[in-house]
Amino acid sequence: MNNDIFPCIWTNQNGSQIAKFYTSIFRNSNITQETSMVINIEIEGQKLMFLDAGPMFKPNLTVSLMMMCDSKDEVEDYYQKLSENGKVMMELDSYPWSEKYAWVEDQFGISWQLYYGAEKAKQKFSPVMMFTGKNNGKCREALNYYTSIFPNSQIEGIMEYPAGQGEPEGNIGHSQFITDGYTMMAMDSSHQHQFNFSEGTSMVVMTDSQEETDFYWNKLTADGEESMCGWLKDKYGFSWQITPKKLIELTNTDNPEKNKKAFDAMLKMKKINIQDIEDAFNS
Repeated sequence: MNNDIFPCIWTNQNGSQIAKFYTSIFRNSNITQETSMVINIEIEGQKLMFLDAGPMFKPNLTVSLMMMCDSKDEVEDYYQKLSENGKVMMELDSYPWSEKYAWVEDQFGISWQLYYGAEKAKQKFSPVMMFTGKNNGKCREALNYYTSIFPNSQIEGIMEYPAGQGEPEGNIGHSQFITDGYTMMAMDSSHQHQFNFSEGTSMVVMTDSQEETDFYWNKLTADGEESMCGWLKDKYGFSWQITPKKLIELTNTDNPEKNKKAFDAMLKMKKINIQDIEDAFNS
């Protein structure tokens, strides 16, 4: 597992509440960082970030989190706690792909797929991208696209929808792929969902250098669009944050005045330029 790649969920002044709720129910979990805007938790050593940035965006079903459970009891436990005051998308039951499975949207509007499998997963949870609306039918193309960009990547498995489920032939019901050692999943859906990918859920990629930052930025903005502060949308409208580790260092030192200079410089940028951040920090 690569903890330099992880999901970020946009929250509206309740990121701390969500973090406390999750770390109270998920096993082997804890809060690792809590600032006025950024809250990070780890679940079995795996990172999940909340960005407490206001009401502009919210997560939706186009990105859910697949929780790989080690027992049927674990599925049932999480199902009861996550579905309380939330919505059940697929009832807790036995399905062809899992003896014990459920899909719920919790009280915070965050979507979880709870899965029990006989084999222990390499990663505790994985983001699941749903290609719907104008993206419907593009899942296979996207798998090849992402695995061509990230190193140490491969498509691990593709399962097409069976005939008679109302999906076009060849549409993908479930797939798993690796981006630089980080497991992600994806699917198509022909249902008339009233939403698409948004900044409500993004993927953060922490980079080691300007060269690596430039590489991901250039690749992922091709046929996509640049946003501010290291954010971008790829050609499917999926949001990524390309974040140099140096930026985190320079905005989290023991010198608040210098931290602010670095942060203010970052606010003016689209792609993050490490040298300009350092110049601002040292000015």
